[in-house]
Amino acid sequence: QLHLVESGGGLVRPGESLRLSCAAPGFSLHYYAMGWFRQAPGKEREGVACITNSGGKTSYSDSVKGRFTISKDNTKNTTYLQMNSLTPDDTAIYYCAARPMYNFLPPCVATTFQTWGQGTQVTVSS
Repeated sequence: QLHLVESGGGLVRPGESLRLSCAAPGFSLHYYAMGWFRQAPGKEREGVACITNSGGKTSYSDSVKGRFTISKDNTKNTTYLQMNSLTPDDTAIYYCAARPMYNFLPPCVATTFQTWGQGTQVTVSS
């Protein structure tokens, strides 16, 4: 059964960077599209970035476009989110999610994805 584990969150200052990882121990993500989502207190879960199973196509929310990069290493069963130029508005719990989908980029919304990790906290503060 697919189990996702996020890591890499923490406390950083505005302008700094973080890289989040989402691992699927012992499970191949070769046929899974992946997504990163975030949820701040009092707000709905927001799609941040999504990627096809092969890693060939990506999508980003307008709020992170040009700052965040999603990538996928199927040899390591891991998906990454590189976050640069962080601002306090990026503070949230970040979740990765997966759904089986081959060569198609699904809508980057929470209802599209089936399997979720437990989340990792990202706090951006001076």
